[in-house]
Amino acid sequence: MYRRNFLGLLFPAALAAQNTSLPPAQPVGTPLSTIIGFGDQYNGGDELYDARITVLEIVRGPKALDVVRRASRYNASPANGAEYLLARVRFEFSARTTPHHYSYALAPSQFSALSATGKDYDPPSIAAKPEPSLRANLQPGDSAEGWLVFAVPQSDRKPLMLFRADVGSVIHEGGGSYFQLYGREATSSTKAKPR
Repeated sequence: MYRRNFLGLLFPAALAAQNTSLPPAQPVGTPLSTIIGFGDQYNGGDELYDARITVLEIVRGPKALDVVRRASRYNASPANGAEYLLARVRFEFSARTTPHHYSYALAPSQFSALSATGKDYDPPSIAAKPEPSLRANLQPGDSAEGWLVFAVPQSDRKPLMLFRADVGSVIHEGGGSYFQLYGREATSSTKAKPR
């Protein structure tokens, strides 16, 4: 499933303010494919790459707090009324053509948590994140898997995650890709335990 919404790319906050109905969010365990474009579109130099993103596992509440505290004794509890939510995510990156000229710098900052109505949740301020963290420099054909840490209100039982690749000179086609941070736990024979 590919998402394209250029108004959302240019004005994501304005779009969210006008429309409290977000695009459908991908369930846990179900991959979502999207397009990432690199290059100078004015000189016809765009190169398109595919990203396939899967939320593999969700951990929240006391178990997530324990994992975050084990990552560093300096990690504090979340704000009153909030709890940590961990998402284990797989990110696969591939080129559409050859030769390909770009690698992709994947970072946790490209992911954020929000409510079903589009209200952004502030990222937690922690000294160290559970390992492995979702951070990598990917060449076409590479993949990465790691943990993301969010802080969400305890009352929000259906938070979402937004992936936006439009960081720096990278263009993500569309306003972003949405994922459920709730629901069934993905079945995986090789579950990674956060360290």
